Amino acid sequence: MTVDVLPGLVAKARGAAHAEPACAHPDTVLADRQDGTVVRHADTVAKAHAPGTDPGELARRLAVAADPALAGILLAPLRRAPVDLHGRVVSFWPYGTPVDPENPDAAPWETAATLLARLHRAPAPDGLPPMRGPAKVARAIARLRAVGPHPAATPVLRAWVALPAWARAEAAMPATTTLCHGDLHLGQLVRHPAATGPWHLIDVDDLGVGDPTWDLARPAAWYACGLLPPEEWTRFLTAYRYAGGPAVPAHGDPWPALDVAARALTVQTAALAIAKSAAEERPLDEVEQAVIDACDRMSGAPPELAHDFAK
Repeated sequence: MTVDVLPGLVAKARGAAHAEPACAHPDTVLADRQDGTVVRHADTVAKAHAPGTDPGELARRLAVAADPALAGILLAPLRRAPVDLHGRVVSFWPYGTPVDPENPDAAPWETAATLLARLHRAPAPDGLPPMRGPAKVARAIARLRAVGPHPAATPVLRAWVALPAWARAEAAMPATTTLCHGDLHLGQLVRHPAATGPWHLIDVDDLGVGDPTWDLARPAAWYACGLLPPEEWTRFLTAYRYAGGPAVPAHGDPWPALDVAARALTVQTAALAIAKSAAEERPLDEVEQAVIDACDRMSGAPPELAHDFAK
Protein backbone atom coordinates (compact mmCIF):
# COMPACT_ATOMS: atom_id res chain seq x y z
CA MET A 1 0.00 0.00 0.00
CA THR A 2 1.13 3.60 -0.50
CA VAL A 3 2.38 5.48 2.54
CA ASP A 4 -0.58 7.90 2.61
CA VAL A 5 -3.44 5.37 2.53
CA LEU A 6 -3.29 4.33 6.18
CA PRO A 7 -3.36 7.86 7.68
CA GLY A 8 -6.15 8.80 5.31
CA LEU A 9 -8.09 5.67 6.20
CA VAL A 10 -7.76 6.47 9.90
CA ALA A 11 -9.09 9.97 9.26
CA LYS A 12 -12.07 8.57 7.36
CA ALA A 13 -12.81 6.12 10.18
CA ARG A 14 -12.78 8.97 12.68
CA GLY A 15 -15.02 11.08 10.48
CA ALA A 16 -17.51 8.24 10.05
CA ALA A 17 -17.52 7.53 13.79
CA HIS A 18 -18.41 11.02 15.00
CA ALA A 19 -18.26 14.70 14.19
CA GLU A 20 -15.80 15.68 16.94
CA PRO A 21 -12.33 16.59 15.63
CA ALA A 22 -10.65 14.68 18.44
CA CYS A 23 -11.57 12.09 21.04
CA ALA A 24 -10.00 9.66 23.48
CA HIS A 25 -10.67 6.55 21.41
CA PRO A 26 -7.51 4.97 19.97
CA ASP A 27 -7.06 4.11 16.33
CA THR A 28 -6.42 0.42 15.74
CA VAL A 29 -5.10 -1.25 12.58
CA LEU A 30 -7.04 -4.53 12.34
CA ALA A 31 -5.47 -5.71 9.07
CA ASP A 32 -2.94 -4.44 6.55
CA ARG A 33 -2.61 -6.92 3.70
CA GLN A 34 -2.48 -6.97 -0.08
CA ASP A 35 -6.21 -7.66 -0.23
CA GLY A 36 -7.27 -4.84 2.10
CA THR A 37 -6.42 -2.51 4.96
CA VAL A 38 -8.83 -2.23 7.89
CA VAL A 39 -8.77 0.28 10.75
CA ARG A 40 -11.05 0.81 13.74
CA HIS A 41 -11.99 4.00 15.55
CA ALA A 42 -14.47 3.67 18.41
CA ASP A 43 -17.26 1.44 17.08
CA THR A 44 -16.59 2.23 13.42
CA VAL A 45 -14.45 0.23 11.02
CA ALA A 46 -13.14 1.56 7.70
CA LYS A 47 -11.83 -0.83 5.05
CA ALA A 48 -9.71 0.14 2.07
CA HIS A 49 -10.40 -2.63 -0.40
CA ALA A 50 -7.80 -4.20 -2.67
CA PRO A 51 -6.37 -2.07 -5.47
CA GLY A 52 -8.42 -2.51 -8.61
CA THR A 53 -11.69 -3.18 -6.78
CA ASP A 54 -14.60 -2.21 -9.02
CA PRO A 55 -16.59 0.50 -7.17
CA GLY A 56 -19.83 -0.40 -8.94
CA GLU A 57 -19.59 -4.09 -8.12
CA LEU A 58 -18.67 -3.31 -4.51
CA ALA A 59 -21.66 -0.96 -4.25
CA ARG A 60 -23.95 -3.76 -5.42
CA ARG A 61 -22.47 -6.09 -2.83
CA LEU A 62 -22.88 -3.47 -0.10
CA ALA A 63 -26.52 -3.06 -1.11
CA VAL A 64 -27.04 -6.79 -0.62
CA ALA A 65 -25.48 -6.64 2.86
CA ALA A 66 -27.74 -3.69 3.71
CA ASP A 67 -30.89 -5.46 2.51
CA PRO A 68 -33.30 -5.94 5.47
CA ALA A 69 -34.13 -9.38 4.07
CA LEU A 70 -30.61 -10.49 5.03
CA ALA A 71 -30.61 -8.89 8.48
CA GLY A 72 -29.14 -11.31 10.98
CA ILE A 73 -27.07 -13.05 8.31
CA LEU A 74 -24.73 -10.43 6.81
CA LEU A 75 -23.40 -7.53 8.86
CA ALA A 76 -24.92 -4.39 7.36
CA PRO A 77 -22.58 -1.56 6.32
CA LEU A 78 -22.90 1.89 7.85
CA ARG A 79 -23.13 3.36 4.34
CA ARG A 80 -24.32 1.74 1.14
CA ALA A 81 -22.02 3.78 -1.10
CA PRO A 82 -18.23 3.32 -0.93
CA VAL A 83 -15.93 6.34 -1.08
CA ASP A 84 -12.59 6.95 -2.78
CA LEU A 85 -9.26 7.32 -0.99
CA HIS A 86 -6.28 7.91 -3.26
CA GLY A 87 -7.70 5.50 -5.80
CA ARG A 88 -8.70 2.88 -3.21
CA VAL A 89 -12.36 2.08 -2.55
CA VAL A 90 -13.37 2.43 1.12
CA SER A 91 -16.40 1.04 2.93
CA PHE A 92 -17.61 1.61 6.52
CA TRP A 93 -18.89 -0.95 9.03
CA PRO A 94 -19.89 -1.28 12.66
CA TYR A 95 -17.27 -3.01 14.77
CA GLY A 96 -18.00 -6.58 15.78
CA THR A 97 -16.12 -8.92 18.10
CA PRO A 98 -14.31 -11.63 16.09
CA VAL A 99 -13.86 -15.31 16.85
CA ASP A 100 -11.14 -15.83 19.46
CA PRO A 101 -8.22 -17.53 17.67
CA GLU A 102 -6.78 -18.57 21.03
CA ASN A 103 -9.88 -20.60 21.92
CA PRO A 104 -10.47 -23.01 19.03
CA ASP A 105 -12.75 -25.22 21.13
CA ALA A 106 -15.27 -22.37 21.20
CA ALA A 107 -15.29 -21.96 17.41
CA PRO A 108 -18.90 -21.39 16.32
CA TRP A 109 -19.00 -24.05 13.59
CA GLU A 110 -22.73 -24.66 13.92
CA THR A 111 -23.47 -20.95 13.76
CA ALA A 112 -21.28 -20.47 10.68
CA ALA A 113 -23.00 -23.37 8.95
CA THR A 114 -26.47 -22.11 9.82
CA LEU A 115 -25.71 -18.60 8.58
CA LEU A 116 -24.37 -20.07 5.33
CA ALA A 117 -27.49 -22.18 4.85
CA ARG A 118 -29.69 -19.14 5.40
CA LEU A 119 -27.61 -17.11 2.94
CA HIS A 120 -27.77 -19.86 0.33
CA ARG A 121 -31.55 -20.08 0.65
CA ALA A 122 -32.07 -16.33 0.28
CA PRO A 123 -33.12 -15.04 -3.17
CA ALA A 124 -30.18 -13.53 -5.05
CA PRO A 125 -30.92 -9.99 -6.26
CA ASP A 126 -30.72 -9.19 -9.95
CA GLY A 127 -27.47 -7.71 -11.21
CA LEU A 128 -25.21 -9.22 -8.56
CA PRO A 129 -21.74 -10.14 -9.88
CA PRO A 130 -20.51 -13.75 -9.83
CA MET A 131 -19.06 -15.10 -6.62
CA ARG A 132 -15.28 -14.52 -6.76
CA GLY A 133 -14.00 -17.74 -5.19
CA PRO A 134 -12.48 -19.22 -8.36
CA ALA A 135 -10.85 -15.89 -9.17
CA LYS A 136 -9.07 -16.01 -5.80
CA VAL A 137 -7.61 -19.40 -6.63
CA ALA A 138 -6.34 -18.02 -9.93
CA ARG A 139 -4.74 -15.06 -8.12
CA ALA A 140 -3.07 -17.42 -5.65
CA ILE A 141 -1.58 -19.39 -8.54
CA ALA A 142 -0.35 -16.15 -10.10
CA ARG A 143 1.38 -15.27 -6.83
CA LEU A 144 2.97 -18.73 -6.76
CA ARG A 145 4.27 -18.40 -10.31
CA ALA A 146 5.67 -14.95 -9.52
CA VAL A 147 7.90 -16.57 -6.90
CA GLY A 148 9.84 -18.34 -9.65
CA PRO A 149 11.11 -21.92 -9.46
CA HIS A 150 10.33 -23.52 -6.12
CA PRO A 151 10.77 -27.17 -5.13
CA ALA A 152 7.27 -27.37 -3.62
CA ALA A 153 5.42 -25.78 -6.56
CA THR A 154 5.17 -28.78 -8.89
CA PRO A 155 2.45 -30.77 -7.06
CA VAL A 156 0.42 -27.60 -6.51
CA LEU A 157 0.52 -26.64 -10.17
CA ARG A 158 -0.30 -30.23 -11.14
CA ALA A 159 -3.34 -30.17 -8.87
CA TRP A 160 -4.31 -26.78 -10.31
CA VAL A 161 -4.25 -28.06 -13.89
CA ALA A 162 -6.43 -31.02 -12.85
CA LEU A 163 -9.25 -28.72 -11.74
CA PRO A 164 -12.13 -28.04 -14.14
CA ALA A 165 -11.96 -24.76 -16.03
CA TRP A 166 -14.71 -23.10 -13.99
CA ALA A 167 -12.80 -23.68 -10.73
CA ARG A 168 -9.77 -21.96 -12.32
CA ALA A 169 -11.90 -18.93 -13.32
CA GLU A 170 -11.34 -19.84 -16.98
CA ALA A 171 -14.99 -20.63 -17.71
CA ALA A 172 -18.41 -19.78 -16.34
CA MET A 173 -19.50 -21.51 -13.15
CA PRO A 174 -22.21 -24.16 -13.36
CA ALA A 175 -25.59 -22.51 -13.83
CA THR A 176 -26.98 -21.47 -10.46
CA THR A 177 -28.86 -18.61 -8.83
CA THR A 178 -27.48 -19.25 -5.34
CA LEU A 179 -26.29 -16.31 -3.25
CA CYS A 180 -22.80 -17.18 -1.95
CA HIS A 181 -20.33 -15.59 0.45
CA GLY A 182 -17.32 -16.65 -1.61
CA ASP A 183 -14.64 -16.80 1.11
CA LEU A 184 -16.00 -18.48 4.21
CA HIS A 185 -13.72 -19.11 7.19
CA LEU A 186 -14.05 -18.39 10.90
CA GLY A 187 -12.37 -15.02 10.47
CA GLN A 188 -15.48 -13.95 8.56
CA LEU A 189 -17.72 -14.04 11.64
CA VAL A 190 -18.19 -11.32 14.24
CA ARG A 191 -20.52 -10.78 17.15
CA HIS A 192 -22.55 -7.61 16.76
CA PRO A 193 -23.10 -5.22 18.38
CA ALA A 194 -21.21 -6.53 21.41
CA ALA A 195 -19.32 -9.58 22.61
CA THR A 196 -22.59 -11.23 23.62
CA GLY A 197 -24.46 -10.26 20.45
CA PRO A 198 -25.48 -12.55 17.61
CA TRP A 199 -22.97 -13.74 15.05
CA HIS A 200 -22.96 -12.22 11.55
CA LEU A 201 -21.01 -12.95 8.39
CA ILE A 202 -18.68 -10.14 7.26
CA ASP A 203 -16.54 -9.28 4.23
CA VAL A 204 -18.61 -8.99 1.06
CA ASP A 205 -15.67 -8.62 -1.35
CA ASP A 206 -16.34 -12.03 -2.89
CA LEU A 207 -20.13 -12.13 -2.42
CA GLY A 208 -22.10 -13.08 -5.49
CA VAL A 209 -24.06 -15.68 -7.39
CA GLY A 210 -22.32 -19.02 -7.76
CA ASP A 211 -21.80 -22.60 -6.64
CA PRO A 212 -22.68 -22.86 -2.92
CA THR A 213 -20.25 -25.74 -2.39
CA TRP A 214 -17.49 -23.12 -2.46
CA ASP A 215 -18.65 -21.79 0.90
CA LEU A 216 -18.20 -25.23 2.47
CA ALA A 217 -14.92 -25.90 0.70
CA ARG A 218 -12.43 -24.44 3.16
CA PRO A 219 -13.55 -26.46 6.20
CA ALA A 220 -13.96 -29.48 3.91
CA ALA A 221 -10.39 -29.04 2.65
CA TRP A 222 -9.05 -28.57 6.17
CA TYR A 223 -10.78 -31.76 7.23
CA ALA A 224 -9.47 -33.64 4.21
CA CYS A 225 -5.93 -32.43 4.94
CA GLY A 226 -6.17 -33.46 8.58
CA LEU A 227 -6.17 -29.86 9.83
CA LEU A 228 -9.77 -29.86 11.09
CA PRO A 229 -10.78 -32.62 13.53
CA PRO A 230 -13.51 -34.96 12.22
CA GLU A 231 -15.88 -34.01 15.03
CA GLU A 232 -15.69 -30.32 14.12
CA TRP A 233 -16.28 -31.06 10.44
CA THR A 234 -19.26 -33.22 11.42
CA ARG A 235 -20.68 -30.42 13.57
CA PHE A 236 -20.39 -27.99 10.68
CA LEU A 237 -21.84 -30.30 8.03
CA THR A 238 -24.68 -31.51 10.25
CA ALA A 239 -25.72 -27.97 11.15
CA TYR A 240 -25.67 -26.91 7.50
CA ARG A 241 -27.87 -29.82 6.51
CA TYR A 242 -30.22 -29.29 9.46
CA ALA A 243 -30.70 -25.66 8.37
CA GLY A 244 -31.67 -26.78 4.86
CA GLY A 245 -28.49 -25.75 3.07
CA PRO A 246 -28.69 -26.65 -0.64
CA ALA A 247 -24.97 -27.21 -1.39
CA VAL A 248 -24.96 -30.89 -0.41
CA PRO A 249 -27.62 -33.62 -0.26
CA ALA A 250 -29.59 -33.77 2.97
CA HIS A 251 -28.37 -37.33 3.53
CA GLY A 252 -25.60 -39.57 2.32
CA ASP A 253 -22.07 -38.87 1.11
CA PRO A 254 -21.46 -35.11 0.63
CA TRP A 255 -18.11 -35.52 -1.15
CA PRO A 256 -19.29 -35.96 -4.73
CA ALA A 257 -20.75 -32.44 -4.39
CA LEU A 258 -17.80 -30.98 -2.47
CA ASP A 259 -14.92 -32.56 -4.38
CA VAL A 260 -14.06 -29.81 -6.88
CA ALA A 261 -14.38 -26.90 -4.47
CA ALA A 262 -12.43 -28.68 -1.72
CA ARG A 263 -9.62 -29.45 -4.14
CA ALA A 264 -9.60 -25.85 -5.37
CA LEU A 265 -9.33 -24.44 -1.85
CA THR A 266 -6.49 -26.85 -1.10
CA VAL A 267 -4.65 -25.58 -4.18
CA GLN A 268 -5.28 -21.97 -3.14
CA THR A 269 -4.03 -22.57 0.40
CA ALA A 270 -0.93 -24.38 -0.81
CA ALA A 271 -0.07 -21.74 -3.41
CA LEU A 272 -0.35 -18.94 -0.87
CA ALA A 273 1.69 -20.92 1.66
CA ILE A 274 4.59 -21.20 -0.78
CA ALA A 275 4.33 -17.55 -1.83
CA LYS A 276 4.30 -16.35 1.79
CA SER A 277 7.17 -18.57 2.90
CA ALA A 278 9.25 -17.40 -0.05
CA ALA A 279 8.49 -13.74 0.66
CA GLU A 280 9.46 -14.23 4.30
CA GLU A 281 12.57 -16.23 3.33
CA ARG A 282 11.70 -19.10 5.64
CA PRO A 283 11.08 -22.81 5.19
CA LEU A 284 7.58 -24.19 4.95
CA ASP A 285 6.08 -25.07 8.32
CA GLU A 286 4.38 -28.36 9.13
CA VAL A 287 0.86 -27.18 8.32
CA GLU A 288 1.92 -25.62 5.01
CA GLN A 289 3.75 -28.77 4.02
CA ALA A 290 0.69 -30.88 4.87
CA VAL A 291 -1.43 -28.90 2.40
CA ILE A 292 1.22 -29.20 -0.32
CA ASP A 293 1.46 -32.95 0.33
CA ALA A 294 -2.32 -33.12 -0.08
CA CYS A 295 -1.99 -31.49 -3.51
CA ASP A 296 0.55 -34.14 -4.43
CA ARG A 297 -1.81 -36.93 -3.40
CA MET A 298 -5.01 -35.52 -4.85
CA SER A 299 -3.51 -34.70 -8.24
CA GLY A 300 -3.07 -38.41 -8.79
CA ALA A 301 -6.31 -39.54 -7.15
CA PRO A 302 -9.46 -40.61 -8.99
CA PRO A 303 -12.38 -38.16 -9.07
CA GLU A 304 -14.67 -37.61 -6.09
CA LEU A 305 -12.13 -38.67 -3.48
CA ALA A 306 -11.44 -35.29 -1.86
CA HIS A 307 -11.87 -36.83 1.60
CA ASP A 308 -9.04 -39.25 0.82
CA PHE A 309 -6.53 -36.90 -0.77
CA ALA A 310 -4.53 -36.37 2.41
CA LYS A 311 -4.22 -40.07 3.20
